[in-house]
Amino acid sequence: MNSIMTKEEFKTILKEDLARYGNKRPGMKDRLVNNESWFLYNIVRHIRYQEYHMNKPGWHKLAYFYHWYLYKRLSLKLHITLYPGTISGGLRIYHTGGFLHVSANCRIGKNCTLLPGVVFGNKHEDETEGLTTVGDNCYIGLDAKIFGSVKIGNNVTIGANAVVTRDIPDKAVVGGVPAKILRYNL
Repeated sequence: MNSIMTKEEFKTILKEDLARYGNKRPGMKDRLVNNESWFLYNIVRHIRYQEYHMNKPGWHKLAYFYHWYLYKRLSLKLHITLYPGTISGGLRIYHTGGFLHVSANCRIGKNCTLLPGVVFGNKHEDETEGLTTVGDNCYIGLDAKIFGSVKIGNNVTIGANAVVTRDIPDKAVVGGVPAKILRYNL
């Protein structure tokens, strides 16, 4: 996935993200009472703005840094690390509290759900190559870890505390350390 190039793409992806929140954008009341949905929606929103402004000339650079700054503030508060260009539309992060890290060499498909403690990382310390790919409509459970250059298919459910180091086919439910296929969703 590349960064968002046109205003139409930008609006479409924002609508897909909002749809995961029941098409109800968290408002000022949510912010004032520290409702986590406001923080989680806005961290993803600021990533989208960074993607849109990233490769554009002129005042877009200033807008990019403005959204980068707001993202960084939320990122440090929530312990969430995302990189522009790594997530497709419809991402939903449930709950704050655990560290969540999506590495720069990861691509996550549409309508995926991440819970706290999920880490996409390298298998080895000096590993810089390889791409971790997650398909569409995936659910990644609490404290799941995905290491190395793996391909996760569409409609996959990864259970809590699973450690994924190998490719996972479409419609699989996996769990355990190391993750094994438990069954298939039909």
